[in-house]
This record gives sequence, C-alpha cells and structure tokens, in this order.
Amino acid sequence: MRQEAHKDLMSRLRPVIAEYLGLALVLVGLVVAFGFLRKSFFTVLTFRTIANEVPEAIIIAVGMTLVLIIGGIDLSVGSILSLSGAVLAVCVSNKRGGLPVPLGVLAGLGVGLACGALNGLMTIAWRLPSFIVTLGMLEMARGGAYLVTRRETEYVGSKIAGIAGTSVLGLSLPFLIAVGIVIVAQFVLSKTVFGRYMVAIGTNEEAVRLSGIDPRPVKVAVFALCGLLAAVAAVTQTSRHESADPNAGEGYELRAIAAVVIGGTSLMGGRGSVAASFFGVLIMSVLDAGLTQLGAQAPTKRLVTGGVIIAAVIADYYRRRVTREGRET
Repeated sequence: MRQEAHKDLMSRLRPVIAEYLGLALVLVGLVVAFGFLRKSFFTVLTFRTIANEVPEAIIIAVGMTLVLIIGGIDLSVGSILSLSGAVLAVCVSNKRGGLPVPLGVLAGLGVGLACGALNGLMTIAWRLPSFIVTLGMLEMARGGAYLVTRRETEYVGSKIAGIAGTSVLGLSLPFLIAVGIVIVAQFVLSKTVFGRYMVAIGTNEEAVRLSGIDPRPVKVAVFALCGLLAAVAAVTQTSRHESADPNAGEGYELRAIAAVVIGGTSLMGGRGSVAASFFGVLIMSVLDAGLTQLGAQAPTKRLVTGGVIIAAVIADYYRRRVTREGRET
C-alpha cells in the first residue's frame, strides 16, 4: 500500500517538477547567455535592479493567472492600475485632497476592487465574453484616469515614498510584497476549495453547475481580486515614482498575458500555476534587461518578445496534446 501510494504521489509530482525545472533552466540559461555576451550583466546590481523593477508585473500576473484559469481574460488591468494610482495620488496630494496616506491607499484599492467586481458582474449578468467587457473597462478606466489627473502627471513627492524606500537585503518592500502575494495565491489555488472551484470552472463550467455549485460568485470574486491586485500594483508604482501618470500601465495587460502563458497557464482555462507565472515574469524581465544592455532598440525587443510568446503558445499546445493522448491511453 505504501509503495503504491508513493508511486502515485511521484506520478503526480513528476509533471509539476518537470514544469518548474524547465522554467528554471530557461531563466538560468538566459542569465548565463547575457552574462557571457555582456560582463556587466552578471552583477549583483543588475539582479537587484531587475528585482526592484518587476513588482507591478508580478502582482498583475498573479491576477491574470487566476482569471485565465477560470476561462476568462482581463484586458483592463493596465488601465485599472492607472486609475487607482491617479485616485491615490490625488487623495494624498497636498495640492488636491491632502488626505493621510493610509486613506489614500484605501481609496485607490477600493477603486481597483470596484472596477474588477464590475467586470465580473457584467460578464455573468449578460453572459458577455470577458474579452469584450474588460476591453470596455480598459477605455473607461483610462478615461477616468485622464479626468482625475486632468491629463497631467500628479506629483506626490516623498509623502508616499516610504513604501518603495523600505528594503531588506537590498530588495525593496514592493518586491517582497509581490513575492508574498505569489505565495498566498499559489496556496489558495492549490490547497483550498476556492482554488479547486476555479480550476473546475475553467475546465467545465457546465459540469460545475450541474453538480450543484453556482460558479457566478466565484467568477465575480476572481475578477474583483484581479482588479484589487492591479490597484496594489498601482500603490507600489506610485510609491516608486512618487507620482501618478495617467498613461501608466499601458501594455501591462499584454505583458501579463505573455508572462502567464510562458509560465504554462492555459489560455483555454482549467490549468495554471501562480508560481510558474512568477517564473514567466522573471524570464520576460531578464530578457528585456539583457537586450537593453546589448543595445537592442525597442522594435528588436518587441520582435524577440513576440517570438518567445508564440513559442510558449506552441509549447502549450503540444503539452496539452501529450496530456490528452496520455489520458486516452
């Protein structure tokens, strides 16, 4: 009995270990390659800079992972980040609201939560594709950010800089917050009933409904959580820049989707890992930093990044094909 249980456990863990090991090898391979091509890349300063510049990408990728797992997509995360940051900056700015920083942070988080919840409610109330709903929210939130800031960068100064200014062993507090969010989200996804519901909904929502479980509250909660995480990213970004730009977050939704897909989350729903998405963000960030140090221009970086995304999607296709054939046999 013990041997059979051990074999069953190893058969379950083997694909997971292989997936994480593959991502880790890709990350290490990129670091070694860029370090060989550019000696200045392989330094503590480079790694510390990368770590301190990716918190927003990590936090947004967590929310995107959860949304994709339930079979949805959220194109509005970048605009929600912009709007939440704008509200935060206006609330605490001495020229405008002058509120205490904690109240300003709560206001920004509340805006992100409300936008995400609205995405979820509209998706289930009228059974609309989340692609269309969040595309509309993308425009609405961006317009709201322009109105709140009057189309100008809202400077806050050192009033909120303490969040990003705190560091432990050279790692900023936002990065540590992002890592903490990854750990908590991965635990929720893999060890809780709510996480199992998310996977089940993404795999077969109709089967979940027929089993007596209402998927609607779960879907609304996931979209609301995605909006809240975008607002958390807005707080860390506003603290780092000591200002809020109405154009902030442009393209973040595509970067998040790219990192999540590289991490192995299925665009069809039902499968994904927050920890793997974390690796995906690091791979994207190392790739961007390495190309920058090599002197690559923006068009070249976008060309390479696009190729990596396509390769990841193709790899996901063959991974699903192998899994499906394995189940059939």
